[in-house]
Amino acid sequence: MATAKPPMKSAKFDLIESDRVEGTTVYRSDGTKIGAIERVMIDKYSGQATYAVMSFGGLLGFGHDHYPIPWAKLDYNPELGGYEVNISDSELKNAPHFDPGKEYNWGDPAANQKVYDYYRVGL
Repeated sequence: MATAKPPMKSAKFDLIESDRVEGTTVYRSDGTKIGAIERVMIDKYSGQATYAVMSFGGLLGFGHDHYPIPWAKLDYNPELGGYEVNISDSELKNAPHFDPGKEYNWGDPAANQKVYDYYRVGL
């Protein structure tokens, strides 16, 4: 039987395994739960986290969409045990998103630029 790995912690860096980020709740700054992280997208050349793909809406995993949110928009809040992001319902409604049942082209520079432009974050 496999045992759970303890979280990695070092004096210089605060690191977390990607499988521990997946499923983490996302909150607004007022503490309202708005979704969960489905996966983390990592640039294969720089090694930097680029997006958190979040799911919002739906019921029991049905009828939800996935939203790529630039990692720079997320702030970890240890008191909430999750990530905070300042995105209103109207901003989220109009944000770039995709149906999880369809293939999304992560390598499309225009789509990536659209996401970063929408959130006013530099690539």
